[in-house]
Amino acid sequence: MGSFTEEITLVNAADKVRVEGGLRKDVRGLTIQATPDTGAWTLVINEEIRRKLGLEVEKQVRSTLADGSSAAYGVTEPVKIHWKDRSTSLEALVIPNARGVLLGALPLEGLDLRVDPVHQRLTGIHGDEECYEVYEAHPSASRTA
Repeated sequence: MGSFTEEITLVNAADKVRVEGGLRKDVRGLTIQATPDTGAWTLVINEEIRRKLGLEVEKQVRSTLADGSSAAYGVTEPVKIHWKDRSTSLEALVIPNARGVLLGALPLEGLDLRVDPVHQRLTGIHGDEECYEVYEAHPSASRTA
């Protein structure tokens, strides 16, 4: 199976709050091509994209790349990811010199998407419409002993 890309839009999720609070005039966003990668755990962006979106780095985490190298990388404030009529928000891992954007397992799950390796495309897990599953706690689970 070869790799393929999908068009997504990334938006600085905190900018909406900043605009509403009068701290910014606009919400920063960027439409790009991303490679779905079920071996990656989250959204992976490079430093240039982080800078264009104005994302703050909130912490550093140690990560191992596909080539076996390991280093500390920045994790950003939340990014809103849009794919067609679906969206989800999560942090991004910043690998400074990454050649492209990776759409890992967490954003794919959040968007309710799966990789169709035969047709090299993304498809909805529960059909064409976004699906939110809600699990109600069993009534006995809230009782105290």
